Amino acid sequence: MTTRRGFLETICGSLSGLGLSHLLMRDGLLANASEASETSGSPWVPGIGQTHFPAKAKRVLQIYCPGAASHVDLWDYKPELFARSGQALPGEENLVSFQGKNGNLMAPPWEFVPCGQTGKRISSLLPHMASHVDDIAFIHSMKAKTNTHGPGCVLMNTGHVQEGFPSAGAWLSYALGSENDNLPTFVALPDLRGEPPNGKANWSNGFLPAKHQAVVIAAHLDIRNLKRPASMSADEEAATREYLKQLNEQHLERNSSETVLAARIAAYELAARMQISAPEVSDLASESLQTHEAYGTTSENKLLAAYAKNCLLSRRLLERGVRFVNLYCASRASGVDGLLNWDAHKTLKADYERHAPIFDQPTAALLTDLKQRGLLEDTLVLWTTEFGRMPTHQANTTGRDHNPDAFTVWMMGAGVKGGTVYGATDDFGRRSVTNPTNVWEFYATVLHLMGFDYQRLSWYHNGFDRKITDVHGRIIREVML
Repeated sequence: MTTRRGFLETICGSLSGLGLSHLLMRDGLLANASEASETSGSPWVPGIGQTHFPAKAKRVLQIYCPGAASHVDLWDYKPELFARSGQALPGEENLVSFQGKNGNLMAPPWEFVPCGQTGKRISSLLPHMASHVDDIAFIHSMKAKTNTHGPGCVLMNTGHVQEGFPSAGAWLSYALGSENDNLPTFVALPDLRGEPPNGKANWSNGFLPAKHQAVVIAAHLDIRNLKRPASMSADEEAATREYLKQLNEQHLERNSSETVLAARIAAYELAARMQISAPEVSDLASESLQTHEAYGTTSENKLLAAYAKNCLLSRRLLERGVRFVNLYCASRASGVDGLLNWDAHKTLKADYERHAPIFDQPTAALLTDLKQRGLLEDTLVLWTTEFGRMPTHQANTTGRDHNPDAFTVWMMGAGVKGGTVYGATDDFGRRSVTNPTNVWEFYATVLHLMGFDYQRLSWYHNGFDRKITDVHGRIIREVML
């Protein structure tokens, strides 16, 4: 039998060890996980900052353009599409797609201009993005499993067509933990125009613990209400927090199996810590006039200015240790002032001449800013959309229908071989024909750059070891350094 004094000494010593191990994990100083073999096959036991093998990147910026941004009008130059515009699509003269019968081939309404030292051609709609082509690895041979926007967005963000699965940001929140105890690990920045198709499912935690879902923040949302009321002293606030902490811990102990409760308590505690950090992060007024002009936050175009502010906020979040920022340019549906996303079924030219300027300047400025600050050395940037568009026009319109058989995504930054192109579509951009790839191979590559074996990063759920790559996957090594 131990004595009362010995029992207390043992408890104190154990708590000290737990505290030390937490600090070592937070600072990435525990060796075992990082020394693990890439192919050892054992399941992942997450530790803050720990990876399966040395990582190229430590954080991710994912830029998402809802509505299926057209690859053949933005990134994927097809000379034959220009040369044979107005003719029938060979072999598919009576093509019926998502919204019905298609017409003939339709050339992009804009030139494709050679850019950078590589001479890679992209649309003249994107003059600011043209300065970054030498740093980008384009993947021109993506294929989707659906031609519907909601499931397509969820597939691109979670690796699964059905809702209920964790998003990429949630997986990395689970795997890496936080670099900043006062800010969220995973942040979603929806567009001023609204949420993307299927809304919050795009940044859901799925079956992972609820703490791994994204915290939604945007430059146009007022988070000043997190500040301590002027009538309350700092000592009173600290005492109140301590009392609430005790009550929460007692309540959680009585309901220890409720992960949602634990996540909610953690969220409230994070909100309290954000009283100090979040107002400072969102204080865009502290940035120079030159920075604001570069991003376009002062533009008379309110949609451009709003997206530009979200771009600037993204950089501020990334440099302060947020692991994953999910940045959206456009929303889910049509509105009274015209189409609010890239889903140009009827008037492609007018729609894209409205959308492209909103996307172009702020995004290019964000990439330039990340590069100048040295953040691209350990930040992975992804550009994604849910599927592509047909090279033909829809019957009786000047728009394009959905095309799940071919589209473009790209990545740049840490560990990425800039100025490269992987895969190819056919002469018209209709189908992926050279090195066709998919969302699972895309995320297998992302996880590899983040230091994880995609076959080992899993969560046991309903009898399966679930992964973002499902039962698929292959690393696209051609886009990596």
